[in-house]
Amino acid sequence: MGRTDRAGRVVAAPRATVYGALLDREAVEAWLPPDGMRGRIERWDPRPGGGFRMTLTYLDPAAGRGKTSAVEDVVDVAFAELVPSERVVQRAVFKADDPAYAGTMTMTWQLTAVGEDRTEVTVTATGVPPGIDPAAHEAGLVSSLANLASYVEDVGRRG
Repeated sequence: MGRTDRAGRVVAAPRATVYGALLDREAVEAWLPPDGMRGRIERWDPRPGGGFRMTLTYLDPAAGRGKTSAVEDVVDVAFAELVPSERVVQRAVFKADDPAYAGTMTMTWQLTAVGEDRTEVTVTATGVPPGIDPAAHEAGLVSSLANLASYVEDVGRRG
């Protein structure tokens, strides 16, 4: 069954901008990889039933403990639900030989308006495989949210 991990952050951008960053290939490639990793999207189909494949590579191979290889995590993500400017639900499956990382993790990105130009973004991961270290996963979620905030706030400054 796995566990549930959660993180949240208020970002200085309206919900529509944040939602757009959850469904834009270049944006996801920029903000989703947590600190210490870079990401590469190999396929992209942003619709319910569609999805993407991302390869996450550890920048410091000595620190990496990849699920797919020593330095990489490959994840196939399906878009299970898309509710414009409110919610994105993803089902993530890591490519791994170790059964401790097997299974499907559901990631729900919930967007709640905080005033006119701010959004609370809450990500809830359910069915987290037991091999994923809780502290590292929490740090990764917090890092991805910080990257998302920087990305959408920069779009607002440019826009």
